[in-house]
Amino acid sequence: MNVMPLLLLVAGSAGVAGLARRTPVPAPLLLVAAGLGASYLPGIPDYTLNPHIVLPLLLPPLLHTAALEASYLDLRANLRPVGLLSVGYVLFATLAVGYAAYLVVPGLPLTAALVLGAVVAPPDAVAATAIARRLGLPHRITTILQGESLVNDATAITAYKVALAAALGTGATWGEGLKEFAVASLGGVGVGLVLMVPLHWLRRRLRESALLENTLSLLIPFTAYAAAEQVGASGVLAVVVVGLYLGHRSWQVDFETRLQEEAVWKMVSFVLESAVFALIGLQLPVVLRGLGEFSTAQALGYAAVVFGVVVLARYAWVFPATYLPRLLSARIRTREPDTTWKAPVVVGWAGMRGVVSLAIAFSVPATVHDGGPFPARTLVLFLTFTTVIGTLVVQGLTLPPLIRALRLPAPDAQAETLAEAQAQNEASRAAEARLDALLQDERNALPGPLADRLRSVLERRRNAVWERLGAANEVTGESADDTYRRLAREMIDAERRVFVELRDARRIDDEMMRTLLRRLDLEEAAAYREGPS
Repeated sequence: MNVMPLLLLVAGSAGVAGLARRTPVPAPLLLVAAGLGASYLPGIPDYTLNPHIVLPLLLPPLLHTAALEASYLDLRANLRPVGLLSVGYVLFATLAVGYAAYLVVPGLPLTAALVLGAVVAPPDAVAATAIARRLGLPHRITTILQGESLVNDATAITAYKVALAAALGTGATWGEGLKEFAVASLGGVGVGLVLMVPLHWLRRRLRESALLENTLSLLIPFTAYAAAEQVGASGVLAVVVVGLYLGHRSWQVDFETRLQEEAVWKMVSFVLESAVFALIGLQLPVVLRGLGEFSTAQALGYAAVVFGVVVLARYAWVFPATYLPRLLSARIRTREPDTTWKAPVVVGWAGMRGVVSLAIAFSVPATVHDGGPFPARTLVLFLTFTTVIGTLVVQGLTLPPLIRALRLPAPDAQAETLAEAQAQNEASRAAEARLDALLQDERNALPGPLADRLRSVLERRRNAVWERLGAANEVTGESADDTYRRLAREMIDAERRVFVELRDARRIDDEMMRTLLRRLDLEEAAAYREGPS
């Protein structure tokens, strides 16, 4: 097996993603552009998306990472808009795009057109999260977009299976389609509910070994996905349910596990996201090869129609889904704040497509049930590719200026800091009361300086957040928080250099140096997270 193409993909995409951090261009767009350019370089191998690899091996960890970072409570509070987008919109887009393609492409059967509709219907989890993360959107809009991207793949994959069965000639009635959708969705949620508690219990039982816990953490999304798919349920939903539960209960695992897990999943997410967007661009030669009966002008005309329908169908769904429930329900009007027209405009324009659509498109079989060729399969691939590229480039590039033009309110950083300070104050008082109670027991007797040190740690944490509300340094422009962290890192760097010099002078051995450096690493992490006293 030649691993060089894989190494080139990972190294190249990681390098481009790192470069993107120094530019105003979002990383997904730069990666797609780099992939497009690289696809024509001599010596670059063909990177054909294999759905048997992308769906079970790339999708679960990406969804799991997003689910771990999502807020179960926020998603539950926004269940209606998330459900309307992740289920209702995907089905609506499947029908709208499918029927439009059926009308404009001569000889394309409606069943094959609906396959195309299901393929391009779901906005991509990676694209939505990666771009929204950088834009500083209002909290509720971000929650809705993340929640939609977590669930909509399951809806699209199920709709695709139903449409494909009809296109292949194996038969699929509306009743059968609804049954398959119910089995996939309820089954996926059910598998997730069955697995989440024992998996969390097992993680807690392994709390003495952070290495084992994080090994288990890496296996969890693949286990949930495979278990659900094995029984004909939605692996996507199983992964999401398990990830939301584990993220909600993450405070119950050991601190070392949490620190390692955060670093591990950030690395996995960075590598996979980078490779995924680069793969999209690298598909161009594969997609263009074999357009056959369709001329370039015809294919581009069809692509413009499909792209337009994708964009318009989202607005045709988002605005009624935003205002009709409020119009029909007094409870919703009372419970939810007023929604201006700006929010649905942003949500409607944030429907970028991604690698999941391409992976599903590549899974379309070459032949139908009677052995004949699948109608316009190469055109389906081309239209999927152009829709993905079009939404990423057109919507991805224009979304930031659109948000700035609309002047959407950014999250109130001062209010968030104030809430954090109040929460820390309550927690510190509870910890201080617990310390007083423990010190009354003779078994917990401590010399006065050590007891005072414990209290000073509490005081430092309590004061740290309040310092962030203070004025900036007139000379450097830094906040007290920033200055504290910088000085703490300078002190720790000085200690670190001494430990290395002592090792080089053979006054301490390497094992002792690594132990001392690890303590400094933890101190530096604490200084970075907590801020000043």
